[in-house]
Amino acid sequence: MEKQLFVAEEPCKRLDVFLSEQMEDVTRSRIKKLIEDGCVCIGDKTVKKAGAEIRTGDEVTIEIPDAVEYALQAENIPIDIVYEDKDFAVVNKPKGMTVHVGNGVESGTLVNALLYALDSLSGIGGVLRPGIVHRIDKDTTGLLVVAKNDKAHVSLASQIAQKTCKRTYFALLEGNVKTDGGRVVTDIGRHPTDRLKMAVLSDGKGKIAVTDYEVVARFGTEFTLCKFDLQTGRTHQIRVHAKHLGHPVAGDPVYGYKKQKIKADGQLLHAWRLQLTHPTTGEEMAFTAPLPPTFAEILRKLCRQYAVETDGFSELLGKEK
Repeated sequence: MEKQLFVAEEPCKRLDVFLSEQMEDVTRSRIKKLIEDGCVCIGDKTVKKAGAEIRTGDEVTIEIPDAVEYALQAENIPIDIVYEDKDFAVVNKPKGMTVHVGNGVESGTLVNALLYALDSLSGIGGVLRPGIVHRIDKDTTGLLVVAKNDKAHVSLASQIAQKTCKRTYFALLEGNVKTDGGRVVTDIGRHPTDRLKMAVLSDGKGKIAVTDYEVVARFGTEFTLCKFDLQTGRTHQIRVHAKHLGHPVAGDPVYGYKKQKIKADGQLLHAWRLQLTHPTTGEEMAFTAPLPPTFAEILRKLCRQYAVETDGFSELLGKEK
């Protein structure tokens, strides 16, 4: 029996629509059948109507009988654990590592590494995603929080849904961003013709996405280093919003230019800072992770080339090796 928990970040008129958006690998017809079979709860109440309304902050639990069985193996893969206690861990994910198994990926994931490195993981994420509260893309580096028990998972998921968990990213963008900062507000959903991509939609089919950005450094007219604060957490949100600004993330093979000015083997996007409330003690905690070596070296070269001082973002660069 696979059990998953989702916390609504915003209202949704239909329960089946909400769940289909959260569970992209499960068909809507399958979700509707599970609802009708009494496998879905809103809070502590079983709901059997696919059209049940969802309110902001609702905790929706779904149990999936006879889940696809994967032989999830603990794998001795080195990972950077920034912080760990009995309730959660904060991990600095490297480039090229998928967060969890699925879609043909069955090993080498962060989950495989966590099963080896940690003494426990929460079960709310389901058999394929133990401990996983939120995700970052395979080629995006940086911080994410992992729950070690179900109580912590519920608390951390609620913080993300209620936007009290703060996530700050840095990205190198193509070109010279016109303004020094601002807020991007759009609807984001599946690309109408390419289901592997997300896109800004204007037909009301997407979900609201809000990103704040601030210019940190400019490298002539070629590149701009920006800081991003997520106000929502849509798939590929920063990458889609950067493209929407007319300045895609450098190195991005999906949303960037076909001819890349920098060879980076993936987007130069890093989850730098994570601020949250401890699920047990209530303590406000913040964690940071410097850029990975490849990203940091590209940035140092640009600083030397364009005579840009690094005083404002030296912590981001870390120690030069």
